Amino acid sequence: MRIFFIFNLKAGKGTVKRNLPDMIDVMSEEGHEVTVHATRFAGDARERIANLPEGRYDRIVCSGGDGTLDEVVAGMKQRKEKLPIGYIPGGSTNDFAASLGLPKKVRDAAKAAIGNVIYNCDVGRFNDKSFVYVAAFGLFTEVSYETPQDMKNMLGHAAYIVEGFKRLQDIKSYRIKVEANGKVKEKEFIYGMITNSSSVGGFKNITGKDVDLSDGLFEVTLIEKPQNALDLNGIFTAMLNRDIKAKGFYSFKTGSIRFESEVPIPWTLDGEFGGKETNVQIINEEKSLPIAIG
Repeated sequence: MRIFFIFNLKAGKGTVKRNLPDMIDVMSEEGHEVTVHATRFAGDARERIANLPEGRYDRIVCSGGDGTLDEVVAGMKQRKEKLPIGYIPGGSTNDFAASLGLPKKVRDAAKAAIGNVIYNCDVGRFNDKSFVYVAAFGLFTEVSYETPQDMKNMLGHAAYIVEGFKRLQDIKSYRIKVEANGKVKEKEFIYGMITNSSSVGGFKNITGKDVDLSDGLFEVTLIEKPQNALDLNGIFTAMLNRDIKAKGFYSFKTGSIRFESEVPIPWTLDGEFGGKETNVQIINEEKSLPIAIG
């Protein structure tokens, strides 16, 4: 195969940089032609993939965090020629890789990335943007993109927890009209996540049971504004226990959902800042991401 290998050396605790020779060795050992590119700036992966010559490559392989994969997918969506994507996880949490069941050992993950088993996974469309596994707003969501990269590299997943505790006193709520499955709900919410993943923020099974990454449906969880400290404590307890059926939680599946608010709400898409919006339409693009899993 002709492989274009793009990687983020700053992701995770130096995982990509440390294991780069092994990754290239695995991809090259069967006679594959490998072209390598290290990302230079935010958005580089998206631009690079979008502008690759048509017909030049057979497979795109990327290594880094979920944000790197998100950029590669966004770039692929701009192309006429859609190529299978291989993913070698190297970030701090690697939620999407965990949901796909990708190998944790680097050499095994590299072999999976160039393997012949292709899984057609759902992708989310967020207005005119895309996301691979989660779009979220509210409680702690800004932690993922505001936590300093040096802290992520040093502490890994614990960096998000440290940064999150700093923000406990700054819990905001948003009055939002939500439309999904023919129903409309208007309430004050402190958190919302629209996911296609069994792991979010390093927490497994927080999106419920029976998660299928290719069924055309998102798992949606919305948390209503607590009325007092006791309610807030109950919310944190429910989140720690993965109890999305607790008081104040609304959870359901849907193929599309719309949010309307009076004030702009900051969103995170796959752990990166997705902009501030008052009107958001999210649609599940069923089985539109061909990804190599072994």
